[in-house]
Amino acid sequence: MIMLVILIPVLTGVLVPLIPFKKRSHMELFLETMVILNSLLVWYLLMNRSESIFTLANFTGNLSISFKVDGMSIVFGGLVSALWPFATLYAFEYMTKEEHEKVFFMFYTMTYGVTLGISLAANLLTMYFFYELLTLVTVPLVMHTLTREAILASRKYLYYSLGGAAFAFIGLIFVIIYGSTTNFVLGGVLDLQKIGDRTDILLLIYVIAFMGFGVKAAICPFNSWLPDAGVAPTPVTALLHAVAVVKSGAFAIIRLTYYSFGTEFLKGTWAQNVVMAIVMFTIVYGCSRAVKETHIKRRLAYSTISNLSYILFGVTLMTPLGMVGALSHLIFHAVMKISSFFCAGAIMHQTDRHYVHELDGMGYKMPAVFGVFTVSALALMGVPGLAGFVSKWNLASAAVDNGNCLAYGGIACLLISALLTAIYMLTIVVRAFFPGKDFDAGSLEGVKDPNWKMLLPLFVFTFFIILFGLRSAPVVEFLSDVAAGIY
Repeated sequence: MIMLVILIPVLTGVLVPLIPFKKRSHMELFLETMVILNSLLVWYLLMNRSESIFTLANFTGNLSISFKVDGMSIVFGGLVSALWPFATLYAFEYMTKEEHEKVFFMFYTMTYGVTLGISLAANLLTMYFFYELLTLVTVPLVMHTLTREAILASRKYLYYSLGGAAFAFIGLIFVIIYGSTTNFVLGGVLDLQKIGDRTDILLLIYVIAFMGFGVKAAICPFNSWLPDAGVAPTPVTALLHAVAVVKSGAFAIIRLTYYSFGTEFLKGTWAQNVVMAIVMFTIVYGCSRAVKETHIKRRLAYSTISNLSYILFGVTLMTPLGMVGALSHLIFHAVMKISSFFCAGAIMHQTDRHYVHELDGMGYKMPAVFGVFTVSALALMGVPGLAGFVSKWNLASAAVDNGNCLAYGGIACLLISALLTAIYMLTIVVRAFFPGKDFDAGSLEGVKDPNWKMLLPLFVFTFFIILFGLRSAPVVEFLSDVAAGIY
């Protein structure tokens, strides 16, 4: 069944331009049905997981394309399969104003299958294979509009991704040579007898591979592709920034750190301090740029850059608590950020306005959209009672428990980021609901909330932002079991 859940979205995407749908609604029904069916199969697979490894192909030595459901697969695969049906529904309405719909939905749906391939990979080689495929199926989505800006953005995304993958490949080679296996094993697979006196070389390779996978996670200084990718349609940027691409980068780094190199080998070394310092800088850099940015989607993109390094900060703590903090923010940030991006897309779809200063008074014309945006903004700030507070608390607790002096600096970075997040998110909210005395209400004539296809996903995401904020204990307990190797 593992191969089935990967192949169904890929084959569905391939069929979209080939099937002569008589009506657009027929295409929508076909796509939504297949995506929901696949998500149900994924959840069945995750809930009834087998300890066995399914091998698709064997190569020389211990190299193979293999799949397995473990705790990490449940976290990432469950997240992706839960969000994709709602993202697809949202895309139906958004794409009514765009051209080449069939091509768009072909690659959009194929991306679902490829991302599941990353989550279900049993070893580093398989994950790397699907990681490269993810670049290939998302480049056409970035350049979908075929404007000059879109083409330039897709080139940058491609160059950065291929360059990062080359660095990650170096890490793969060294794991093959100095590891007992390429399979993911909590605690790492490096053979210390093979390493001998080459410890510093392996630590350098870890930093190189960390930065390579970190390209998709938009780590400094390899993050400029992410704001530029905002020229793509919003359903694409939401998945790029919240689920598929950037979370695949963070997921790959978790696998690399905890399941390939191992924290016992890395913790307390100069390599740990180097990567921790880089992610701390990225946290502050991302939110600082977001404060200055006036384009809505680019502002949210810089916010993503900052929040992704929250996840990586938890990873670099290299403790079970750090892993819990990283995984909780991986999940909660996905819901918060896809919600805010979909709000931005709804605003652009309904009004064709793209800048913060153009949003004055819109809260009264689009109360549903801006109400949802306000909730996601408060959650991203870390307001208690909402999902963002829980994951940030977990990260700060893990940093205090870590005992690393640099980790305390990370707490300061989280606090600075919270303040700057309040500035760049609430600025939008205040403009929308408190436009000022000279505001001309006539300029918003005809502006209204979008239809149910856009609003339903927003309401669902808002529900889970609040639910995770108030009832996070079951999720955090499960993540603690994953970090402990129980799952």
